[in-house]
Amino acid sequence: MIVIDANSPVPPFEQLRAQLARQIQDRTLAVGARLPTIRRLAADLGLAVNTVGRAYRELEEAGLIETRGRAGSFVSAAGEQARERARRAAADYAAVVASIGLDESEALCIVQAALRSGGAAASASF
Repeated sequence: MIVIDANSPVPPFEQLRAQLARQIQDRTLAVGARLPTIRRLAADLGLAVNTVGRAYRELEEAGLIETRGRAGSFVSAAGEQARERARRAAADYAAVVASIGLDESEALCIVQAALRSGGAAASASF
């Protein structure tokens, strides 16, 4: 269930994008699941069509959904591929951390800083 908080400082398109992304990542929305049309979801949530369209575009750019023309939008298998890529990157990072003797708490701090900055901190650290 998607809930948009009109009083939130977070823009509605971002609330929608984040909630759909979370549902895809936690597999509430399975690979291949058909999403509501943009117009239908906009009407259901009381949002402008462009707001929902922007959320869908950003999800598509992230590889979480794919649009198949008039057939609609579907949860993409690329989301699973992205999760596997992240697992591999984490394993590689753990190997680097172990090889240079960094303790776990410092390694986690580096990851948290990188996540907060969108990855810029990670590239600056190495």
